[in-house]
Amino acid sequence: MTYERILYEAKDSIAQITLNRPEKRNALDELTLEELARAMAQAGEEAQVKVVALKGAGKDFCSGIDLSALPKIREATILENLEDASRLVGLFLTMRQLPKPIVALVRGRALAGGCGLATACDVVLAAESAQFGYAEVKIGFVPAIVTALLRRNVAEKRAFELVVGGQVVDAREAERIGLINHVYPDDEFESETSAFLNALTQNSASAMALTKRLLYRIDGMTFEMAMQTGAEVNTLARMTEDVRRGVQQFLDRKK
Repeated sequence: MTYERILYEAKDSIAQITLNRPEKRNALDELTLEELARAMAQAGEEAQVKVVALKGAGKDFCSGIDLSALPKIREATILENLEDASRLVGLFLTMRQLPKPIVALVRGRALAGGCGLATACDVVLAAESAQFGYAEVKIGFVPAIVTALLRRNVAEKRAFELVVGGQVVDAREAERIGLINHVYPDDEFESETSAFLNALTQNSASAMALTKRLLYRIDGMTFEMAMQTGAEVNTLARMTEDVRRGVQQFLDRKK
């Protein structure tokens, strides 16, 4: 596939997807959202890819929706705006349903829709100087689509403060409240994130896929239903080639 707004490279079991609009702080326009969805789907289809890494070119991860789209939003009809918003919904659903871990590598600012994009990833790794925030409220917008994701990441009162206050938090604070997973010193970011990604590639692809599916499926289930779903996934895992091979290797070591 060819892309205009992003860079795509699959190497050593990792698909690197890079937002490539550094002059626009990697702002999200219609084409970028479409290409991101296509790139995620491509990574999902490539058998050699076990992990997806998402990052931004230049100084920032992503500044959110391209401001040049604001006049169009103001003048659009309800149905046109609904269609536009649905593109972001489609991307986030593609990411959630992708059977491979998606890791956001955040340098610089991840703001508004850019913070939402990072939140939509399964894991978020940040440089110490990175910043996060949902600033939409300051111009009358609502970070409505990402709220479903944010509410599953942080406590309710913290989520409320983030989306209603619109404040920007640094990486350490984002880690403390559970918005992101890990923070690394700026000068160690490349080496630490590479080590993290490489460690994931050593895991069973089928086990990671089943685990991701289970984790997100049990949202909203009763305890009993979640336990039963876990038993079903456990059964499926036992039938995979990775488990057969892993069990055999374990038994061989015991001899």
